[in-house]
Amino acid sequence: MKNSIYIAGHNGMVGSAILRILSKKKDLNLITASRKQLDLTNQYAVRNFLEKNKPTQIILAAAKVGGINANNIYPAQFINENLQIQTNIIDCAHRLDINKLLFLGSSCIYPKHSPQPIKEHYLLDGKLEPTNEPYAIAKIAGLKMCDSYHRQYGRDYRAVMPTNLYGPGDNFHPENSHVVPSLLRRFHEAKLNKQKEVVVWGTGNPRREFLHVDDMASACLFVLGLDRQEYDNVTSQQAPHINVGTGYDVTIKELAELVSVVVGFKGSIIFDEGKPDGTPRKLLDVSKLKNLGWNSSINLEIGLKDAYEWYCNKKDYLKI
Repeated sequence: MKNSIYIAGHNGMVGSAILRILSKKKDLNLITASRKQLDLTNQYAVRNFLEKNKPTQIILAAAKVGGINANNIYPAQFINENLQIQTNIIDCAHRLDINKLLFLGSSCIYPKHSPQPIKEHYLLDGKLEPTNEPYAIAKIAGLKMCDSYHRQYGRDYRAVMPTNLYGPGDNFHPENSHVVPSLLRRFHEAKLNKQKEVVVWGTGNPRREFLHVDDMASACLFVLGLDRQEYDNVTSQQAPHINVGTGYDVTIKELAELVSVVVGFKGSIIFDEGKPDGTPRKLLDVSKLKNLGWNSSINLEIGLKDAYEWYCNKKDYLKI
């Protein structure tokens, strides 16, 4: 009998990357459902779907996500929808005796002023970043649910926490996107409009870590494939998850300069120091994952070229 994997959120950036990798394997039965086909906030619909399709494993990549602006405007939706999605899938998986699940979190679960690089056990050591606190609390609840079902029922439910992701399938919305797609779009439009300069918010000094989504997909499947004892050996009740990242960061200035090269923008880059910088540094400690045998393989310049190519080839990219 073939292993069957349900990828919740297969149309999202990470879910679609995981689907691309798994689609190449012939010994798997892949289960997917679009939002129109399955409302993950509906507990009865989720249970009926899982009962009908009988997956042996679940990858929980579905989530309501967005940038700072969206998190500020819609905090209720961010905490409510994410809590519902996670609770429905994790609890229904347990009730239907689906024993293996991987939950995808976010590095925003860590305190705003965590020491750098951020180790897994820094979780809940301080106050969260206020702008995305509702989303972060939902993600913390998700990883704690996985650990609780493991401790109480012996379920093999695991969690990974990615750093800042980018790549094909990213959100290039002019207001709600994250820094990489935002810069790619702005430099691209500046090139098309023959602008002489692009203004970037802040001093350019903050440091950020960026991971290509294909690397994230690879890491997810690596962690899912670990022997349970290997996973337990590097996790704990305080830190029941594994960080995923590259292990290095760049300044926003370096990122902007690299984006301008990738896009082919020939003008100047101006940093508006009157605008906020945000957290000075955000780098994950990925030593646990590296010691287990996984390393990122896509360097930032190659990854940005891939993301930019996807953006330019997207048929409706000018309508975003």
